[in-house]
Amino acid sequence: MRLLFINGPNANLYGLDPSGTYGRENFGDIAARCQRKAASLDVELDFRQSQDEGEIITWIQQARGEAAGLIINAAGLSYTSIAVMDALLTFDGPVIEVHMSNIHRREPFRNKTYTSKAAVGSICGLGPLGYELAIQAMVDLCRK
Repeated sequence: MRLLFINGPNANLYGLDPSGTYGRENFGDIAARCQRKAASLDVELDFRQSQDEGEIITWIQQARGEAAGLIINAAGLSYTSIAVMDALLTFDGPVIEVHMSNIHRREPFRNKTYTSKAAVGSICGLGPLGYELAIQAMVDLCRK
């Protein structure tokens, strides 16, 4: 089973401000943590990050027929990109939206995401643990 995990703009900056919203773990450590989780579940994980909305849309479109499930933290694009939402809606497998922070405890504009319209579920506020839980949930959904 192959899963695609897409991270949007600025996710590569996680951990640079340990006292900040996104905690201490840097993006490379989070990626490694996710790869270990996927390996423990005997699945292949394609873990990516881009600053570019168009590239993210291309990846979503390419995942059709190639990935069993798609996990996305579209970051700032979650609140602004109808184009990312439209691409996710064309994906033929389950989609899970994940956010490091609790978007419902932040600025009001973060309380609603376009990406959630395409997701079977959302996980937010659990930091890197939420990434691992999303992988576990996606494997469970795809194996049913």
